[in-house]
Amino acid sequence: MAERKAWSDKRAEIMSHPGAREGYEAARIRFELGEAVRRRREELDLTQAQLAERAGLLQPAVARFEAGGSMPTIPLLERLAEALELRLSVTFEPLRETG
Repeated sequence: MAERKAWSDKRAEIMSHPGAREGYEAARIRFELGEAVRRRREELDLTQAQLAERAGLLQPAVARFEAGGSMPTIPLLERLAEALELRLSVTFEPLRETG
């Protein structure tokens, strides 16, 4: 029977493949944006359908976005920000090595 790898070993193996870091970073960004939208929507006590209506979207699009399933455009982020009573702010941060 094959020996199981530790998660840290498996992750290192996956991240060594070409393009893996870029894909991981894109997924991280989608997840963090979706999480921020969900948190703010819940702070405002809105349903996904209500947020969708405010932003001119359909509810499944909001659900997909909150789950990190799509990379948004700046215009979409602006629409969501306005619907969530926020101002969109985009920043650049220095790269740092991750372990």
